[in-house]
Amino acid sequence: MTARRTVRIAMNGVTGRMGYRQHLVRSLLALREQGGLDLGDGTALWPEPVLVGRREHALRAMAERHRLAEWSTDLDAVLADPTVDIYFDAQVTSAREAALGKAVAAGKHVYTEKPTATGLAGALDLARRARDAGVKHGVVQDKLFLPGLLKLKRLIDGGFFGRILSVRGEFGYWVFEGDWQSAQRPSWNYRREDGGGIVVDMFPHWEYVLHELFGRVTSVTAHTATHIPQRWDEQGKPYTATADDAAYGIFQLEGGAVAQINSSWAVRVHRDELVEFQVDGTEGSAVAGLRDCRVQHRVSTPRPVWNPDLPATEPFRAQWQEVPDNEVFDNGFKAQWELFLRHVALDEPYHWDLFAGARGVQLAELGLRSCAEGRRLDVPEIAL
Repeated sequence: MTARRTVRIAMNGVTGRMGYRQHLVRSLLALREQGGLDLGDGTALWPEPVLVGRREHALRAMAERHRLAEWSTDLDAVLADPTVDIYFDAQVTSAREAALGKAVAAGKHVYTEKPTATGLAGALDLARRARDAGVKHGVVQDKLFLPGLLKLKRLIDGGFFGRILSVRGEFGYWVFEGDWQSAQRPSWNYRREDGGGIVVDMFPHWEYVLHELFGRVTSVTAHTATHIPQRWDEQGKPYTATADDAAYGIFQLEGGAVAQINSSWAVRVHRDELVEFQVDGTEGSAVAGLRDCRVQHRVSTPRPVWNPDLPATEPFRAQWQEVPDNEVFDNGFKAQWELFLRHVALDEPYHWDLFAGARGVQLAELGLRSCAEGRRLDVPEIAL
């Protein structure tokens, strides 16, 4: 018979869409449905969420819906509870740094969404405080666990590309302004004073994707735009969009490859998935999205000829081959939660920590500065 070992997790910000759907329902509650996390020693780690937030009615309703025993609007009281092991944060960016600092000071292990702070100095201070306190710390880096990018990593590890030359990424979709159709994202995303902006939101993602798969980012050139200057909030009131809703970045990578990534909430999708990366190498190329990955090897590369006077006859998209799954892919958020919980319970290695999170904050900060100053900026290595 499997023994149960309970780990109590304070979850702050789970009344928001991402915190609720991905972290509570599809990660921790999914782990409970499968009987807990098997630690391999006859023990199952049983996550016990303690819901934390500001809206009492929303917390109570959520706890009742999922038959959870505990919720609170008093973060300080929850952090003072010695039975709480882990603090998780999915709040708005502007509230995250202070709450994480409190959790570290209370001796809790911390796991958090990103960005971890509103600036590099704060992100680094937080990481160093967690290290010095001896607590475990992790940052959500969910894109690495997407099936499409896992297939892409398989290709890289297998030497498929030869020497990688370039990476091109396209991310985004049209977010409705909120007047004639409701917006798919919260209004604070478009107010810089509330921590909004696509650079702050997406450059931390691009940093870890590039760093983990292709090499450390050594320089950045970025241009940002606020294409939609007026939007309507959740109450239907118009407001001025003060944050960038599109960013166009060029990243030089260690080893010589160049990455170009466009991010936009003001673009209509004409691709197979909401994010796609094309990787070109001397031996082959690949296009990876959220789930799918297609390849074209050197020996299968056609010989297109430019002739604008005749219609194209090459079925270019049909000339690529699907990469098979070869495995069952779990929810990416859940997969990373499992690794972090094993890190806490068994001290297994885990490198997606607050220092990794600080690199993402650094790239966002330098990206905004690059646009403001109109020049390329070097990305120095972070001193631990």
